Amino acid sequence: MKNIFFTLSLGMALANALVSNAQKSTHTNSRAPLAPQKYSELPLGAIKPNGWLHHQLEVMRDGATGHLDEFYPKIKDDNGWLGGKGDGWEETPYWLDGAVPLAYLLDDKPLKAKVLKYINWSIEHQRPNGFFGAYTKAELANGGKMNACADGEDWWPRMVMLKVMQQYYTATNDSRVIPFMTNYFSYQHKSLKTCPLNKWSEWSESRGGDNIMAVYWLYNRTGDKFLLDLADILYKQTTNWTDLLGGRNWAIGAAVNQTGHKWMDRHAVNVGMGLKMPAEYYRGKKEAKYLAAVKTGFNDLMTLHGLPHGMFSGDEDIHGNEPTQGVELCAIVETMFSLEEIIGITGDPAYMDALERMTFNALPTQTTDDYMSRQYFQIANQVQVSRGVFDFSLPFDRGMNNVFGPYAGYTCCTANMHQGWTKYTSHLWYGTEKGLAALEYAPNTVKAKVTDGTEVTIQEITNYPFEDQISFTISLLKTTTFAFDLRIPGWCAEATILLNGQKLRADKGGQVISLTRLWKNGDKVTLQLPMTITTSNWAKNSRTIERGPLVYALKVESDVIKKEIKEEGTYYEYQPKTGTRWNYGLPKAVIDDPAKNTTVTIKPLPDNFVWNEANAPIEIKTTGRQIPNWKLVEGVARQPVTARDGIYKGEVDDKSETLTLIPYGCTKLRVVAFPVVK
Repeated sequence: MKNIFFTLSLGMALANALVSNAQKSTHTNSRAPLAPQKYSELPLGAIKPNGWLHHQLEVMRDGATGHLDEFYPKIKDDNGWLGGKGDGWEETPYWLDGAVPLAYLLDDKPLKAKVLKYINWSIEHQRPNGFFGAYTKAELANGGKMNACADGEDWWPRMVMLKVMQQYYTATNDSRVIPFMTNYFSYQHKSLKTCPLNKWSEWSESRGGDNIMAVYWLYNRTGDKFLLDLADILYKQTTNWTDLLGGRNWAIGAAVNQTGHKWMDRHAVNVGMGLKMPAEYYRGKKEAKYLAAVKTGFNDLMTLHGLPHGMFSGDEDIHGNEPTQGVELCAIVETMFSLEEIIGITGDPAYMDALERMTFNALPTQTTDDYMSRQYFQIANQVQVSRGVFDFSLPFDRGMNNVFGPYAGYTCCTANMHQGWTKYTSHLWYGTEKGLAALEYAPNTVKAKVTDGTEVTIQEITNYPFEDQISFTISLLKTTTFAFDLRIPGWCAEATILLNGQKLRADKGGQVISLTRLWKNGDKVTLQLPMTITTSNWAKNSRTIERGPLVYALKVESDVIKKEIKEEGTYYEYQPKTGTRWNYGLPKAVIDDPAKNTTVTIKPLPDNFVWNEANAPIEIKTTGRQIPNWKLVEGVARQPVTARDGIYKGEVDDKSETLTLIPYGCTKLRVVAFPVVK
């Protein structure tokens, strides 16, 4: 016990010293021998959402994110993470992984108090040997004692709770967190040889990269050498994502293999988490092969399995690039977080563009306006939402994977969906060695200290991604030199940067630029990102219309039908309104010259904006011709083949009609991948 209390005291002293040092600058270089990170995360709460993003988080607070513990039985009833006999596995930590950042992003006292109960319980009930979490069956049978690591349970949910603790610590500097994590990792270090990651489940084996991430995070704050050895042990016991992502045959094989053979290596959520694993381990080894594996694997993944909304298929396995394949909501939010980590480690703008695309397109369409219901699987070309098995690799016996509901399909996403918007908000800005970097865009205000310790506040005023101008107003107490980095998105041909209303420079897309100068209070930087209409090519030579960071889909008006089944409660189906048609091809003239053959209408963004058809602030009008034989078959709008010359060869209506396209993220029913007709 003396050793435990000594470790606690030492950890608290180290934590306080490191906090004092970290406050001197926005950027803390990695502790040797870890590789320096290109960009460092800011403390949770340094970025405050404004505008439409603030409203989005308010909707989440008033919806499931703020109240899941009040109505979801797994979390509500005798919760294991509060000492009860209820849920002690992943779903409570999943919820906290989004609810904790939401509480501090909104500075919401009731939500802070709510999540703190779980954090306090975990810290205060850590076992003398360092293990933590819900009481295990063996502990309950042994009168509360753990006689050996075999009396523990799955490593996986503790990995999620470590992410919760990391975020909580950066928001509060609670001195209990560092010794708490140190003692747990000491327990892990002693136990993994006899109780390896895969002892209780394959989930921990697949997702060990999240554990490595937390180990390096702690090492960067304490310098405890055993943590480096622990990371090596974890890497050896984790699915070899480095070889899978870098070896290429894995992504190719997954396009054709939907058997049970090594299916955990194809499970889309595992893949989304696994993407960051080689990048995390690169921090400890500094070998280029780890970053190369991420680059190769992500490119292969998006080439073979990518969909127009920016996410790869996964229903549950990754499943090719047909626009009728499903995408699991958990996979989206986990891939987003992996990209946020990879961005910090590599500084590669390609990952920044990828994160933006899936956030503004794939993410918002999969939840309801009140943030109470969600789909387990969305479909890119989704012309109805109903019960069925469709083309999913995991159809689910009750056919509930495509409908909206609090619990429809598997309930992991009920708990895990909350980290998407919250972590995106907390990664809009990163710290650099010489200043601050705006790498993703949305309305917000950031407050941080730069190199010389001066506190800088930057207000980012914009309706991005719906408008093409972003203004940054800098507030500081004294003139200060620091680097202000800006991402120029890859979709932008050339951006213009203004300083106090005067043109400063112009830069090509696909890079991060740095403005290093003596800044004074009130300086205003304006980033202009001209948005032109383009098209992109997808499965079976289909085409998608894009403008800036958004992809556009046919607006298909729907009737919402509320239903209920005993096993899963209330759910919602969406059916096209009577007489509404969706089976159109785009004329080749539109593909050849989209700017000439489209009209863009931009409406004011409402104060209470949510991503739905009624609020869609941009419409694109174009023409289309109906394809009579493109019909639903077994509930699926399977894609007609456009020949290599770019033209669909089947029957096409002679009559041209006006089509209305809106941002994909505002739709529930849509066509986004169009055949091309004459």
